[in-house]
Amino acid sequence: MYKKLNDLQFVIGLFFSVVSVILLLNVMLGTNVATKLNTLTGSGFLVFGLLMMFIRSRK
Repeated sequence: MYKKLNDLQFVIGLFFSVVSVILLLNVMLGTNVATKLNTLTGSGFLVFGLLMMFIRSRK
């Protein structure tokens, strides 16, 4: 586990995944501040974060 935390690509992917979960939870809980923008940004961050985390593990 600590070896993955030393890999910058995994840490960046984890950061983007956490931010995307926060944005998507904000949309689901019903605050109406830029809902469509938060949905699109959260989805994009989630895809990018997951790619960053798992692209290294394939090598």
